Amino acid sequence: MVTVNKKWLQLMGIVGCAIGFASCGQTQKGEMQTGGYETMVVAKADKVVETNYSATIRGRQDINIMPQVSGTIQKLCVTEGEKVRKDQVLFIIDQVPYKAALNTAVANVKSAQAALATSELTYNSNKELYAKKVVSEFTLQTSENQYLTAKAQLAQAEAQEVNARNDLSYTEVKSPSNGVVGMLPYRVGTLVSPSMTQPLTTVSDNSEMYVYFSMTENQVLGMVRDYGSMDEAIAKMPEISLELNDGTTYSEKGKIESVSGVIDTQTGTVGVRAVFPNEKGLLLSGSSGKVLIPSTYNDYIIIPQEATVKQQDKISVFRVVDGKAVTTLIKVAAYNDGREYIVLEGLNPGDEIVAKGAGLLREGTQVK
Repeated sequence: MVTVNKKWLQLMGIVGCAIGFASCGQTQKGEMQTGGYETMVVAKADKVVETNYSATIRGRQDINIMPQVSGTIQKLCVTEGEKVRKDQVLFIIDQVPYKAALNTAVANVKSAQAALATSELTYNSNKELYAKKVVSEFTLQTSENQYLTAKAQLAQAEAQEVNARNDLSYTEVKSPSNGVVGMLPYRVGTLVSPSMTQPLTTVSDNSEMYVYFSMTENQVLGMVRDYGSMDEAIAKMPEISLELNDGTTYSEKGKIESVSGVIDTQTGTVGVRAVFPNEKGLLLSGSSGKVLIPSTYNDYIIIPQEATVKQQDKISVFRVVDGKAVTTLIKVAAYNDGREYIVLEGLNPGDEIVAKGAGLLREGTQVK
């Protein structure tokens, strides 16, 4: 039988895959026959294969830190590569003009409050005088308008105070999340502004890392057909490994988390995102590697590719029947390491086939 991962491998149109191999009963090779052809008796075995995909590694969050006010940097509060907490101060921009603006805004609020109190007294007084027919309706309406204007001016002054306080708070540039500080291209004394294109730095949340790679459209369609839905396919995908840029395998296993619903029209591929834990901080945002997706075939016949003949999309072997070569079409898994095929249909355990030189044979050639 084949494990659930068989479905996964059969979806893959793979070129150049890394493999792992574990055998349960080896294929039995025969001795060189008198006809000069080496034969073998096929048997079932287990095989674990790993398909690989080029991948890029990103932090769970890579946040560009941009200034929200203009001014010169007065202080750098962190260093490159430092771990920071959410709301920790990273930079301080010159606060003097923003403190002055806040003081002005506070004073304007107080002035507007006083003006409102005066206009309110005038309005209330005129209402009483109008009731006694001492002042005209025009005077009453004018005092009411002045009162309403004073209320609006107070609201405006209070809004300006809020903006001034926000601007002052923005002079302390804080980290929006836990993470690691990237490069610091700007130093103390540099004039910065919200319109600048290069960020002050980048904060990367590296507690878990996102690993991005691509699958073909046909692979994605096959997944949906086999599992019924994309969600079900993602849930049943095996744990995956990550080969780092230096050729070593990352110690932690990852899990495919999402498959994009949009096909890249230029490449015909679909983006896939996996997540890997990164407690030790070994994985760095921006690095590259290879995703290795394992699939296991249990009790399947495995034969060398040199025992096969390929014509267009058909693959065949020569079975030895009564000492003669008989052409037999086979179906193989969509996996190709350049050395072996996993036979899905066409052969049975105990069948004897020509192991080498199949391309030189003709139907009915005497091999024994």
